[in-house]
Amino acid sequence: MSDRFFIRLFAVFGILNGLLIIFKPRLLDIGTHVNVLMAGNLIMAIISLVSYLISRQGLASSNHNAFIRAVYGATLAKLFLCVIGVAVYVLMYRPNVSKLTVFALLFLYLVYTVFETLSLFRLTRLKK
Repeated sequence: MSDRFFIRLFAVFGILNGLLIIFKPRLLDIGTHVNVLMAGNLIMAIISLVSYLISRQGLASSNHNAFIRAVYGATLAKLFLCVIGVAVYVLMYRPNVSKLTVFALLFLYLVYTVFETLSLFRLTRLKK
């Protein structure tokens, strides 16, 4: 099975980081913390990679329920790690927390979750 998830993940990570770098002056003007967004992008890429690998192991199992458990578990773990990351950000920057930064971090979660889901869907279609 040819799997290009790693190349696509690197491309999504690069595009998002490139956009953050290009729009850094504008993002700083509106009060976002660009370094936090870049760190969040890196962490979400790593979490998505681990989540995808867990789901892929579930797909290789002969038990169909193992795949469903792996996908749910990986998605739930990613959600909790994202919430923990936002909580750490809020606790570290308590006096000057930027709501735009929090929403941008949640947007990164959404982008990586949709990307991973589409990749898993494509992989399940190839397996049939």
